[in-house]
Formats: sequence, C-alpha cells, structure tokens
Amino acid sequence: MTRRSTLERVGHALVEASAWPGRLAAWLLLPMIALVLLAVVGSLMKWGQIARWDVDILLFGSELTLTGLAELQWHIQAVIVMLGMSYALSRNAHVQVDMLSARFSPRVTAGVNLVCDLLFLMPFCIIIGWLSLGFVEFAYNTGEQSDYGGLTDRYLIKAILPIGFVFLGLAGIGRILMHLGELFARGDRQHD
Repeated sequence: MTRRSTLERVGHALVEASAWPGRLAAWLLLPMIALVLLAVVGSLMKWGQIARWDVDILLFGSELTLTGLAELQWHIQAVIVMLGMSYALSRNAHVQVDMLSARFSPRVTAGVNLVCDLLFLMPFCIIIGWLSLGFVEFAYNTGEQSDYGGLTDRYLIKAILPIGFVFLGLAGIGRILMHLGELFARGDRQHD
C-alpha cells in the first residue's frame, strides 16, 4: 500500500466531509415515498385539504393541501439532488467521458481531472452558488410562497441551491488537492 501525501489526505478528508450531506439526504427518499402514497390516496379520495391548524407552521402555513403535498415532493427531490451532487462527485459517480479516460494512465487521468475541476467545476460552483444567493434573498424579502394553497416560505427551498454548491465546491477543492498530491507524489516516485 502506498503512503498518501498530505495533500491527498487533506483532499480526501474534504471530499468525505462534503459527501455526508448527500448521505443524509438519501434518507429523504423514505418520506418522499410516503408523500407520494398520501398524494395518490388523497387524489382518489378527492381531498383538497388534508389538514388545517390554527397557527402558521414554517413551510406549511396554516394548512396542508394536495397542492402543498405535491410541492413538498418536489422540494424533497431538490434537496436530494442538490446535496447528492457532492456525494456523487466523491464517489466518481458523476458524468464523465470514460471511454477516453479508460485509456489514460493514472497520472494523465489525474492531470485531466485537475484541469477540468479547475476550469469547469470550480467556476460553475462559484458562479451558480453566488447567483443563487439573489434568488434566496428575493424570496425571503418578498415573502414568496406558492399560489393555490401550496407551500409557504419559498426561501427555504431556494437556500438549498447555494448550500448544495458550497458542498460541491468543497468536494471540488478536495479533488483538486488529491489530484495535486497524486501528481506530485508520482513525480517524486519517478525521480527516486
């Protein structure tokens, strides 16, 4: 077993830490399945309003309707996707051109991944993460909510955008450190 460089160890720790939100978000599939089932039953039973209460509850307001249930399914899916991106990247389960990289040596693969992470992944995370802050701020300042009895407090779901890109960016930084460590370590091993 080869000893990893400090850069690789720090990078690996960053990648693993950024994958945790995705692991946790995967558990949201279970309540999402329950919500789909409840929405189907509610539609068959012609329920417009599922529950009503006297106080406003964050995200739900004062009632839960079939429209709110359908929106909640989409919100949960958005959380799973946005937090799952860093997990997918940490496991190399993201889209890449395997037919080309399969022919590369490990050193060339590390170099190509480093360049792609620096030129594409990091700018994408920074730009989209930064621009999404405006959407969150606008939704919060205007009290944006769904029409037709859907969910309230839209800023909560919109806040998942910058959060997801922060974790994806951290995974990207970790990968960059790992690629640098791998390139430097391979170069040192070749000189020895």
